[in-house]
Amino acid sequence: MDAFNIDEVTFFYPDMDAPALKNVSLRISEGTFTVVCGPSGCGKTTLLRLLKQELAPAGLITGQISYFGTPLADWDEKKLMEEVGLVFQDPDNQIVMDDVMQELVFAMENLGYDRFEMRRRVAEMVHFFGMEAMLDQKPSELSGGQKQMLNLLSVLLLKPSVLLLDEPTSQLDPIAAKELITMLERLNEELGMTIVLVEHRLEELFSVADKVVMMDKGTIAVVGPSREVIKQLYNGQSYLPYIPTLPALYLEKSWEAEAGKLPLTVKDTKAWLNTYQNLLFSREPSANKHPHSGKSAFLELDRIFFQYGRHAPLILKNLSLKVGHGDYLALVGGNGSGKTTLLKACIGMIQPQRGTAKLSGKPVHKLKGDELSRVMAYLPQNPRTYFLHDTVRKEMAAVLADMDGKKQVGTIAEMASRFELQHLLDRHPYDLSGGEMQKAALACMLLGEPDVLLIDEPTKGLDPAFKQQLADILKELNQSGLTIVMVTHDIEFAAEGAHTCAMLFDGEITAIGTPAELFKGNYFYTTAINRATRNGQHPGALTLGEAVQTWQCDRAYS
Repeated sequence: MDAFNIDEVTFFYPDMDAPALKNVSLRISEGTFTVVCGPSGCGKTTLLRLLKQELAPAGLITGQISYFGTPLADWDEKKLMEEVGLVFQDPDNQIVMDDVMQELVFAMENLGYDRFEMRRRVAEMVHFFGMEAMLDQKPSELSGGQKQMLNLLSVLLLKPSVLLLDEPTSQLDPIAAKELITMLERLNEELGMTIVLVEHRLEELFSVADKVVMMDKGTIAVVGPSREVIKQLYNGQSYLPYIPTLPALYLEKSWEAEAGKLPLTVKDTKAWLNTYQNLLFSREPSANKHPHSGKSAFLELDRIFFQYGRHAPLILKNLSLKVGHGDYLALVGGNGSGKTTLLKACIGMIQPQRGTAKLSGKPVHKLKGDELSRVMAYLPQNPRTYFLHDTVRKEMAAVLADMDGKKQVGTIAEMASRFELQHLLDRHPYDLSGGEMQKAALACMLLGEPDVLLIDEPTKGLDPAFKQQLADILKELNQSGLTIVMVTHDIEFAAEGAHTCAMLFDGEITAIGTPAELFKGNYFYTTAINRATRNGQHPGALTLGEAVQTWQCDRAYS
């Protein structure tokens, strides 16, 4: 039976001429795992929120959405609140209480559950997830991954039949993201729960999905089982970036692409590589070139200690780091390891209790605000905090306030084209999708032509296609002399572009080196391609491009 039947749904936001959704029809069967993907702003989140009646966006809707055969509008509101759960993209946006136990029971209390029933449900669900140790903590003390688990538990305590999730892994480190996906698999397989997941990080999801829905410009472009969708995406060149790297490697072998079973997991890919090892002509990948390595420090952290309160734990512990002019450094590590705090120390947003942050040999805290802002730009993890004006165009114009009017118009048009923002220039930044907001904020930053760019999770909310474009943009800027320090959970993105990668653990840098030196051989902090290709007779490639280069292929991936 269908959990949801979406029939010819078109949706307009207020004051918008173009529909966010256009003639969307989709059936989601009970007990299935559905993954929804597509470009930023294509309507994924709008579709998801329309399935959650009490959180549906305001606007004009035509067509009909039915839940188990009954139109959503005809369902009892309380019953539907329990039946359909929604987990937001940003875990902090969903937490309302300052105590974990209070947060867990908040929704049940509001729906009138008795104390015995609440305690029984909490005990069962916390034990199922193995999160007993979290009960005595405050939400503010939890890592991003733990907060997302807390939100998931809070929703599941209402025992929903359907779980909707909007990019739940976007702020999670690789280990926390894998744990969350594993939990969702258990809920689907062991409890028969219907899962509808909107996501840009697709590497681990195609193998668990019963159905993949590819959206584009408010419509459904492709829908079907994972392998069928991948083959259709491969035939449509504009959708190539949405194919996970393991099946993409398989599809690059033209002699085998039409036969056999398309591998979706590391296990399947290893088996395929072992079967065809005699057909693969191995050659060493070209050495990574780091033209800026060895230069004197341009940005330096010297024995930094920092804590957010007198009795709070140390976030940074005797941390030292040197970044040369023109370097491209990626900082990786678990949620709560100190990566964002490190960036804030670089820009002078926090004053370490001990140690010094220096820019060109001068202590950052002694530089005047305007002097520092001309040289260094910082894009925080939440780009919403950056915007001050009511349109994207005005945000860009504010950065270029000293530029001649005609030249300003041309510069804005050029940057908007580069970041695919032309159709968004007259929109309010807060009305953009998460990925569009990220692009707009970064475009504004780069208009200021800083010498140093500090970026916290730049790929958060970005679709795979624009993520590739962003990688090219950052490489080009870096080659022209821009120094980049990037915090990211996206190991593939770091491996593709960064000269140097550093891993933080418990407030300290535990390892630093080239992407190959840092990531090859890891179990979790590495790429799917590396897990699949290392060991045995196969040289361990780190990226899809390197894997294609390592083995003789009929055609190169581009």
